[in-house]
Amino acid sequence: MRNAAEMAVPVSTPDRPAELFDLRFRALVPDADWARLPPAVRQRFTKRLGVGESAVYAGRVVETDLTALGWLLAQGLRLVGAPLPTSRVADVPSVVAVTQDGAGHGQIWTRLYARGTGFPQAIHSAKRFQGPTGLEERVGAGLGMSLRVLVEDRALVFRSERYFIDLPGVRLILPRWLTPGTLTVSHAATGLRSFRFVLEIRHAWLGRLLRQEAEFSDHVEAREEVASAALP
Repeated sequence: MRNAAEMAVPVSTPDRPAELFDLRFRALVPDADWARLPPAVRQRFTKRLGVGESAVYAGRVVETDLTALGWLLAQGLRLVGAPLPTSRVADVPSVVAVTQDGAGHGQIWTRLYARGTGFPQAIHSAKRFQGPTGLEERVGAGLGMSLRVLVEDRALVFRSERYFIDLPGVRLILPRWLTPGTLTVSHAATGLRSFRFVLEIRHAWLGRLLRQEAEFSDHVEAREEVASAALP
């Protein structure tokens, strides 16, 4: 596996100057699987962000399904920053911002979900290109997980491999019986500028605890579509 620092390469065409493309996600997927992804998904996950730059996606939560145990899990995880949806919201606005993490050589993902009352829920996580699978995602209080990157049904899928807690100088690997189950996140194209996001947690014995589906579009491009539609 190539070093993450080597995954940005300059590419130029006759009608545009050289740009930097981020190949870090691409390096985690076999060539044949990557080729099965729609071009819009491949482009979204090779977009290079400079330090301090963000990619913003706006859309709506379609539905959030929490079982009783899933709801308890989400409430308990408030202690580490509430990394899961805490209520059964549906048909509400949502925004996702992806920012390059210069210090950690990864990306910071921030998701905002509107609620019926009060402030939106903000969920933060950091993806870093390291560990046994090549990708880890961390939330609060040192809690994180190793992720496998797969292609399933023409969608890019992130699936938890193991959970861990980072303490000063040591990493504790959580036994499976202490984890909430397998977390799966998928990104599937629904158009040239839009995609479907699905988050699911499924326990080996208890079945599905949580499922959230949302639809997003590139924020800038979505604005341009609205402006074009308004022209005579």
